[in-house]
Amino acid sequence: MKSVLEFLGFVALVQGVMGLVQELTDWEGGLVARIAFLDDYGLFASVTLLVLACALFAAAESRTSR
Repeated sequence: MKSVLEFLGFVALVQGVMGLVQELTDWEGGLVARIAFLDDYGLFASVTLLVLACALFAAAESRTSR
């Protein structure tokens, strides 16, 4: 379970960073740019993905390895 949380955290982190880069430089890339209902909220969605990534990494660290 720990590795799944770490993987999801990594994906959320990468997508959040790519979304921020896309919003600040108009570079096309990432999942946030491809979702139609997030057109006007790309910056907020990217920051939310970064916060989600931090939460997923924290949850992965709190899990004990068996």
